[in-house]
Amino acid sequence: MAESAISQLPDHYRRLAETVADFARTVVAPVAAKHDAERSFPYRVVAGMGEMGLFGLPFPEEYGGMDGDYFALCLAIEELAKIDQSVAITLEAGVSLGAMPLFRFGTEAQKQEWLPRLTTAESLAAFGLTEAGAGSDAGGTATTAVLDHGEWVIDGSKQFITNSGTDISRLVTVTAVTGTTASGKKEISAILVPTSTPGFTAEPAYDKVGWNASDTHPLTFAGVRVPEENLLGERGRGYANFLRILDEGRIAIAALAVGAAQGCVDESLRYSREREAFGRPIGANQAIAFTIARMEARAHVARTAYYDAAALLLSGKPFKKQAAIAKLVASEAAMDNARDATQIHGGYGFMNDYPVARHYRDSKILEIGEGTTEVQLMLIARELGL
Repeated sequence: MAESAISQLPDHYRRLAETVADFARTVVAPVAAKHDAERSFPYRVVAGMGEMGLFGLPFPEEYGGMDGDYFALCLAIEELAKIDQSVAITLEAGVSLGAMPLFRFGTEAQKQEWLPRLTTAESLAAFGLTEAGAGSDAGGTATTAVLDHGEWVIDGSKQFITNSGTDISRLVTVTAVTGTTASGKKEISAILVPTSTPGFTAEPAYDKVGWNASDTHPLTFAGVRVPEENLLGERGRGYANFLRILDEGRIAIAALAVGAAQGCVDESLRYSREREAFGRPIGANQAIAFTIARMEARAHVARTAYYDAAALLLSGKPFKKQAAIAKLVASEAAMDNARDATQIHGGYGFMNDYPVARHYRDSKILEIGEGTTEVQLMLIARELGL
């Protein structure tokens, strides 16, 4: 986060941001390139984040949380993303997609069983929504769950599921067709599936363009049987409930994108002051200076957008449109800044030794994951009555 943005925060938020920024510089940065190159999951980093309480930021103390709020989570994600988007998305998905559905819609017994492990990063949870023919289109959901003698029998597959195949992944919440509604549409429910359940398989990890230290797998469910009480929330409300989770998650993804955009500014400033050409630092050239100025403006505007959405969320006011705007603006800022930062670095920007190269590869997914740019435009247009 830019220093001016940190200084304007209330003290408890400022201290959190500064603490996470220091952790990102001293713990995450030294190993980020190694994990990216090896496509290895940063277990020690995640354990450190768990010890700091980052996975429990928005949850009550009774479940092992820090009794904070969603904005605190976003601040932490932003600081991490300046250094390593893979680490930032591991936190974002672990909280907003893994633990938050349990907190929002789980029974007290489900919360007591799972949240203390998830808020400390002893375990990770994932959410299985996307399929080959379904994601934004709920009608395409093909995974099924049928009740049989007090158990759900689940068959199907999911794609692009984050945090689903690590050594500490313990739970996947799955959306599945559980029947037919009165109007003839698919009844979609959410069901908790421990990863140790027979018939559950995390298939080999994807070979991705970016976010290489983030864990992402396709999942297969072959006759998976879990107790009937593993239903999460009301039967038939699985997809609707998850849309609420996605609305919140878009604010967190926007924070991640802002961190990436700001990270590109920071790296470009550093390089433009050190790199000399024709007898002076390249930052003295107006073309470079103006490019970095535009990059800073993008990051600032995007940060303001996610701050606004988060404020509405915390105040209990409608925030769907503002969350979509924040996600749209911030993801485009991250991609634009990554491109400009790479150009400023010249040939070095194309080398994986430099953080901007990783940002260039990582940032594109921000315009796709948790709702594409086109989906955000659709949501904004709907909120405008179009």
